Amino acid sequence: MTETPTVTNLGPASAVTSTSVAEQVGDRIWTITSGVSPVQVGAFDPVAKVVDRKFALPTGAGAWAMAHLGTDLYIGLYTPGDLYKVDTTTGSATKVAQFGSFIWSIAATPDGKIVAGTYPDGGVHEYDPATGATRSYGAAVAGQQYVRSIAADATTIYAGVGTKAHLIAIDRATGARRDVLPAQYADRTFVATMALEGTKLAVSLSPTGTMLVFDTNDLGNPVEVQTPGGDQYITAITIAGADIYLGTRPSGTLYRYRDNTLTRLGSPYDGAYFNKIFVDGTTIRAELTSQVVDFDEATGTFTGTDLGQAGLPPAPEQAMAIAATPTSVLVSGKAGIQVHDLATGASTRTFLPGEAKTMTPVGRSVYLGVYTLARLWQMKPDGSDLHELGQIGNEQTRPTDAAYDERSQTWLLSTEPDYGKYDGTLVEQHIDPEHGGVQREVHRGVVPHQSVRSVTTADGVAYLGGATRNSLGTVPILPEATVVAFDQARNKVLWEAAALSKAQSYSSLAHYRGRLYAATDDGRLAVLDPRTGKLLASATLGTSQSKLTIARSGLYGTDSKRVFKITPNSTGAPTVSTVVDGLGAQIYGYPLITTSHDGAALYTIKGRDLVRIEGLR
Repeated sequence: MTETPTVTNLGPASAVTSTSVAEQVGDRIWTITSGVSPVQVGAFDPVAKVVDRKFALPTGAGAWAMAHLGTDLYIGLYTPGDLYKVDTTTGSATKVAQFGSFIWSIAATPDGKIVAGTYPDGGVHEYDPATGATRSYGAAVAGQQYVRSIAADATTIYAGVGTKAHLIAIDRATGARRDVLPAQYADRTFVATMALEGTKLAVSLSPTGTMLVFDTNDLGNPVEVQTPGGDQYITAITIAGADIYLGTRPSGTLYRYRDNTLTRLGSPYDGAYFNKIFVDGTTIRAELTSQVVDFDEATGTFTGTDLGQAGLPPAPEQAMAIAATPTSVLVSGKAGIQVHDLATGASTRTFLPGEAKTMTPVGRSVYLGVYTLARLWQMKPDGSDLHELGQIGNEQTRPTDAAYDERSQTWLLSTEPDYGKYDGTLVEQHIDPEHGGVQREVHRGVVPHQSVRSVTTADGVAYLGGATRNSLGTVPILPEATVVAFDQARNKVLWEAAALSKAQSYSSLAHYRGRLYAATDDGRLAVLDPRTGKLLASATLGTSQSKLTIARSGLYGTDSKRVFKITPNSTGAPTVSTVVDGLGAQIYGYPLITTSHDGAALYTIKGRDLVRIEGLR
């Protein structure tokens, strides 16, 4: 029977004001939005508490990098890696250079130039505003993809490298370089944050939340400063005379390092992400993901101004995950979750200090797998009562998929390890849907030598789809990905199958009518016997990865271009038919689709809007 679906547009799927960088020029704090189109540059007046200048840039998906020379602000973008100069006296913006696809870091030099660190080439570059000329110093370290932090003095560029940490000192005149990171820190992933004032150079190391303070006249003897309490990242460092201020994650704490002592000053809120710390005399101020906060040292308290309310309004972003409850549809993005009320049609936003990569409704709760640090959170379907349950640990950072086993009341998550690390996990979080839960099992390496990209469950067995790329910054160990069946009660692998030749990732799995369906990253579909892993049939879905979902009327999926239906056949390959075409979904990461609570409808993304598909049969 031919599908005659009804498609209803429910408006922007997720709207946000999210920033990742800030720079003070004169009496204004400049910032730029990320993940929205077009990106918006705004100038915040910290006295009047308003964004009094705002304009869009014609290119770029966001920015991690800002620096200034006099009254000129420089912004390094990603997708593409354009470098813009903003005359802050007039508000005019001019593209002056492009360094590949992604600028991670920029800094101003004492002689009036801009240096930049890039991804994925791990390069170091220089731009001369006086002549417009650019210079490339090549990769800071051969084989490393990231220059996440950068600074420069009159003679030397300092480049912070990952996913295997290096601190490279590059002679600006000759290009000669040396690694000045002491050997005992070689197991770190990134030199992630950097500040330079005079001869004092402070850098952070991930994922241990360590700061090293160097004298650039004697780079061989840095002072180690270890943040307490299990913080893994230092996201901002500012040197102010003899003092160094730093902000940490995941706790979201502001510290001051003075006279060889690290002092905790306070936290604006749990999980706050410090983009930049500003110190002017006795005034301590910070720009966070969506706020500018002032710190009162006398009381130890923060007061904040929401940038969206101050004049940098939310805009539609690229969605990251989607889920449906009886009363709402949830769409996650940067630093929050958009809650679409099914009764009223209204949507509100719940702030989250991270990115929900998976959302799993269970009873009266929704369970979230959150990037970074692979954290587990719980909330109500209306976005209320948001709280953290814990961290997966085990060097994991990115939840990739989730499922719920109703029989054992177990929330299952698959994860990707931290940058430069190997072997993802299957996480079993045993929960009581009414009261939450604390019992957790983490199985690392259950899909050998791969990250775990997808998960589904049936009859006490977890089915896992692998991905040969373990994490960003790694080289695959295996030539092709595998699918694994794992007995949840016995903690035992039942079978492992390389279902389709040369598949690099199994992006989605579904157990449907006694068969296991596995979609690959290159648009193929494998139909497996869930008891043995034997390949029964295969089909073509498209040319890219897909996400599968089961509705009352059948098995469906999307590749972000269209919604399709997979109809099993008694013999041979299943039939794949288009249900809705022309989605053009602008999402961040993997294709998004979910089934309504009653199984009668589908929700997916069209452009940057949420749509409901009904009339399925």
